[in-house]
Amino acid sequence: MFVDEKIILKMQDTLKIAGDATRLKILFCLLDEMEDSGKEVEKCVNDIAFAVNASQSLVSHQLKVLKDSDFVKSKKEGTKIYYSLKDEHVREILAITFEHVTEEE
Repeated sequence: MFVDEKIILKMQDTLKIAGDATRLKILFCLLDEMEDSGKEVEKCVNDIAFAVNASQSLVSHQLKVLKDSDFVKSKKEGTKIYYSLKDEHVREILAITFEHVTEEE
């Protein structure tokens, strides 16, 4: 199967974004909340920072990276910004990767 070089480079960049431990924790934080309730849950930076045990500034920076890369979306309400997973593709990437690394050989 031939894949265009531009597509390969985009895939590389996407996997690099998803490959950071703090960003993965943030994504799973948003995923866990969605799956528990059956509906999408939005969280602000403070809630995410508490959940992943990281500083607010670190989480804010990582959320910007995730948003710029279309992994998360945001919604502003008053002075707060709430984040959630962008779409089903992000959920699938997380689920498939988790399944792959936790399967027994």
